[in-house]
Amino acid sequence: MASKPKKDALTASVKNAGNKIFVLDTNVLMHDPTSLFRFEEHDIYLPMITLEELDNNKKGMTEVARNARQASRFLDDIVSSQEGDIETGIALTEFGTRDASGRLMLQTRPVSVEFPSALPDSGKADNQILAVALDLQHHNPKRSVVLVSKDINMRIKARAIGVAAEDYFNDKVLEDTDLLYTGVRELPKDFWDKHGKDMESWQEHGRTLYRIKGPMVAGFNINEFVFQDEDKPFYAIVAAQEGKSAVLKTLKDYTHQKNNIWGIVARNREQNFALNVLMDPEIDFVTLLGQAGTGKTLLTLASALMQTLEFKVYSEIIITRVTVPVGEDIGFLPGTEEEKMNPWMGALEDNLDVLNSTDDEGGDWGRAATRDLIRSRIKVKSLNFMRGRTFLNKFLIIDEAQNLTPKQMKTLITRAGPGTKVVCLGNIAQIDTPYLTEGSSGLTYVVDRFKGWAHSGHITLQRGERSRLADYAAEVL
Repeated sequence: MASKPKKDALTASVKNAGNKIFVLDTNVLMHDPTSLFRFEEHDIYLPMITLEELDNNKKGMTEVARNARQASRFLDDIVSSQEGDIETGIALTEFGTRDASGRLMLQTRPVSVEFPSALPDSGKADNQILAVALDLQHHNPKRSVVLVSKDINMRIKARAIGVAAEDYFNDKVLEDTDLLYTGVRELPKDFWDKHGKDMESWQEHGRTLYRIKGPMVAGFNINEFVFQDEDKPFYAIVAAQEGKSAVLKTLKDYTHQKNNIWGIVARNREQNFALNVLMDPEIDFVTLLGQAGTGKTLLTLASALMQTLEFKVYSEIIITRVTVPVGEDIGFLPGTEEEKMNPWMGALEDNLDVLNSTDDEGGDWGRAATRDLIRSRIKVKSLNFMRGRTFLNKFLIIDEAQNLTPKQMKTLITRAGPGTKVVCLGNIAQIDTPYLTEGSSGLTYVVDRFKGWAHSGHITLQRGERSRLADYAAEVL
């Protein structure tokens, strides 16, 4: 015989008829423990099997185990504060942010609906959670019950038995990565007609600055590049922006040989923009996105060597990257930390060869000496040992940053001490880490969050400059 919900629980259900009830799968809590506070005005329901699975996964030093323990601590704080009946739900307002105005409900009664015959294994945890969602739907006919799970097959099974199911999207920065900030904006042909009235111009340190006003200016971000490609090309960076007024500053032309950086010149517009932010001492954080062969590593390394060895702005260059193999792992690697990282640093060696070949004056002996000097100033570090470190006056390059989670990205960027510049390089179309997508990558996260900060710059490099074969392969494969 089906047990009747208590009267006050039914009253609360009718009162909150417009709010949904989200049944959380364990993997959501293990993915993001703060998910308990991410559902705004809606209620959260936790099946008892979810708590069992959290308990089974709490041991160890992995990210999943840490998240399981944190989720358990949150639940302990919430439940221990409750006085009286737990079935009506516990208000989340005082525990999370102001946005979390719903209630947390825990399963306190057995499932009363008949177990669906479509789910053969009634003992399996996933199927028990589905049965709980079905039971909840039966007892709350006026409310929308939604299962939230990171497991694709779980969501398919839920829909098959008539339960609404969704992925957990809160960690996704963008639904559509085509909308990701590129750092570049093309000005329309009539831009100066609409924005050139009462324009002021002056010069500082050899650059021309323009103060403009107009309707388009409100959408500008600080350190965003603007350009017009016409008879007289115009390239500038947004130096300041307030309301409908902005200051545009002309750029240094790194496409000209006289402004070469360690023998390298920009081959296209975006590379010129990239060198402007890489060489700017006022910009502490740079992100470069682009497909293979667009010159991300070469430009960064050239500017790092120039500022470290020639201008003495930084004391040394530190390079790190995520060690995620593309194919099968080849096993343990011998040697010190630097020797273990060497097989992952083929891109560094390739780019050093290019940069070293530009030094024609010194001959073979001169090149060998330069290479030794460069090697002494470049340190290759593993991500595993970054926690707790502080880098002073260093040029930190994070390669293959698309394989980092937002949490790992935060850990790395917060290592920067005074006088340190951090450059993140990556291609969000080449993510090798399981469970990360273009929308939830740490690289996408920082591009979106640092947008418009006065000391950060971002460029999406468009054109490959590696070879005609590489360009064609990137296009057709």
